[in-house]
Amino acid sequence: MTIKIYQKEINDGISDLVKSTASVAYCAEATLNKASAQNAKDVILDKEILDKVLAENKDQIDLYYLESVLVSCGWNKNDDVFMPEATWAARNTPEDKQFNFMHNENDIIGHITGSYVLSKEGKAVSKDETEMPEDFDIITQAVLYNSWTGAENQERMKKIIAEIEQGQWYVSMECLFAGFDYALIGEEGSAKVLARDEESAFLTKHLRIYGGTGEYQGYKVGRALRNISFSGKGLVAKPANPRSIIIKSVAFEVDKNSNFKIGELTMAENLLEKQLDEVRTELASAKAQNDAIRAKIEEAKDKEFASRVEAFEGEIQNKDTSIAELEESIKSTQARVAELEDALAKSQDELSVATKEMEEQKRIAQLEKRKAALAEAGLDEEEIEDSLANFDALADEAFESVIALVTKKMKGKKDEKDEDAEATMPPEVKEAIEKKKKEKEAKADEEAEAEITQEAFEEVETSEATLVETEVEDEMETTRASVANWLENHVLNK
Repeated sequence: MTIKIYQKEINDGISDLVKSTASVAYCAEATLNKASAQNAKDVILDKEILDKVLAENKDQIDLYYLESVLVSCGWNKNDDVFMPEATWAARNTPEDKQFNFMHNENDIIGHITGSYVLSKEGKAVSKDETEMPEDFDIITQAVLYNSWTGAENQERMKKIIAEIEQGQWYVSMECLFAGFDYALIGEEGSAKVLARDEESAFLTKHLRIYGGTGEYQGYKVGRALRNISFSGKGLVAKPANPRSIIIKSVAFEVDKNSNFKIGELTMAENLLEKQLDEVRTELASAKAQNDAIRAKIEEAKDKEFASRVEAFEGEIQNKDTSIAELEESIKSTQARVAELEDALAKSQDELSVATKEMEEQKRIAQLEKRKAALAEAGLDEEEIEDSLANFDALADEAFESVIALVTKKMKGKKDEKDEDAEATMPPEVKEAIEKKKKEKEAKADEEAEAEITQEAFEEVETSEATLVETEVEDEMETTRASVANWLENHVLNK
C-alpha cells in the first residue's frame, strides 16, 4: 500500500517517515479458547458464526487453539484511531493469514482460522449484516502448531503454551493501511475528524508517530487510519501497556475523553471552525509569504540566469574567435608544411643526382689512378685494359699490394734481359756468375712471391669480408676468383 505524500510533509522533512510507517501493531493478551459449547451459545447468537466456531476442526491433538481481540474501534494510546467505517470494511481480511513468532515472517508457528465482529453489547454480527454496529471489536480464532518432529522445536512450543496459559504472552495484530485523516479532541472532550489534504497536511508533524507531541493549540491530534488490511498476527512478549482482553469492552481507552464516540462524533462547531479559520489564516499567510519568497527567488534566479547566459554567450563568442584563429593558423601551418615537403623532396632528388655524379667522378678518378699505377708497374695498354675490370671491386689497399707484386715481378724480368746481354762473357765466368745469381735470385724471388701473394690474398679476404657485411658477397667471390686468376696468368707464371 502507498500513502499519498503532501508538499507540507515534504517541507517538514517527514515524507520518508510517513511512507515507512504504513503499518501498526495492536496487542492483546493471548488466551486459550476453552469455552464450552453452551458458553459459546451464550455469547454468539448468530447461528452461522456459532456453527463455524463449534465445527471449526476442533479437538485436533496437534493444534493449540487461541482466541483474542484483534482490534477495537476507538483511539489507542499510540494515538492511532480505528474508525468504524474503515474497520468494518476490513473485518474479513484477517482470515487465513499467518501467525508468526515475534513478528518474524520466517518463524511461522500457526495461522488464523477465522474472525467475526462482536458488538459492544457482546453479540456476534452476521457476515451478511450490512448495517454497521455503533461500536464493535473484531475477534479472531487461531491455532498454534503443537506437534513438531524436532525435539528442540517441540520443547520450545511446550514452553510457549505453558507461558500463554500463565498470561505471559500477547498477540500483536499486523495491519497495513493506505492513508489516514486527523482525529481532533478539544479540551472539553468534543471530537471530530479532519480530512488530510494539501492544506491540513501541516498537522502530520504534530502526530506522535512522526515525532510530534500529539497536540496542536489545545487539541489532541490522532491518526485516523483509512483503507485498512489486516495482514496477520505475531506472538509477542508482554508489552509495557497491555491491552484489555475483556471482549465486552473497548481495547483502547481515551484518557477521560468520554465524549469521543466513533460513528457519531460531536464537537463545538464554532470552536473547531474558529480553529480551522486560524489554520486557514495561517495557511494563507504562509502561502502569501511563500509566494513572495518564491517570486524573489524566481526574480533572483532570472537575474542570475540572465547574467550567466550573458557570460556564457561571451565565453562562447571568445571561444568561437579563438577557434577561427586556430583554424587559420592550422591552415597556414599546413600550407607551410606542404611547401617544406615539396622543398625536401626536391632537395632529396638533387642530393641523389649530386651523389651519383660524385660517385661517378670518384670512380673515374680511381680508374685513372689505377691505370697510371699499372702503367708504372710495366704493363702495356692492352694488359692494363684487361686488368682494370678484374680490379674494379678491389679495395685500394689490396690493389696497391697487387701493384707492388706486379712491379717486383716486372723488375725481375728486366734483370733477366740484362743477363742475356752478358751472354758474350767467357763460359766459365758466365757459368759461375749465373749459378750464383740464380741461386740468390731464386731464393729472393721465392720469399718475395710468398710474402706478396699472402698479403694480396689477405687484402682480398679483408675486402671480401667488408663486402659481405654490405650484402655483396657474391660479387666479392667473383672478384677474388678473377684477381687470383689474373695474378696466376700475368704475374706468377711469366
